[in-house]
Amino acid sequence: MSLKQQISDDMKAAMRAKDAARLGAIRLLLAAMKQREVDERIELSDADVVSIIEKMLKQRRDSISQYEAAGRQELADVEKFEMGVLQTYMPQQLGEAEINAAIVEAVAATGAAGPQDMGKVMGVLKPKLAGRADMGKVSALIKAQLAK
Repeated sequence: MSLKQQISDDMKAAMRAKDAARLGAIRLLLAAMKQREVDERIELSDADVVSIIEKMLKQRRDSISQYEAAGRQELADVEKFEMGVLQTYMPQQLGEAEINAAIVEAVAATGAAGPQDMGKVMGVLKPKLAGRADMGKVSALIKAQLAK
């Protein structure tokens, strides 16, 4: 079953269960997916759906930090719940050891010698790790590796 179909089925299940909070989060995701399909006139693949979910997760993380800084915990809790719902559709996250192994492999493949070659390494890693690792964390690990 495609990821898109799974999300649609989960929306129907949330409607039947009268789970309004979960239903709202799933509808936000479906709306973002539909918007992209209409804008780009394409049928979304699972990889496209994962990229949309990643973007939405990043937005939620930013919102949570803003709400907590402003002392609005009730709004931060809503965002955290939505993050939890979105996270269920993401592929299994890689561990730190797996990420480091991929970085070492990419550095060797590109012949990167220093921080100026970071773009090359990211270009190799991004397609491999998309959706399976936080790219901000990957970027920091690459910087540390190239600084050695």
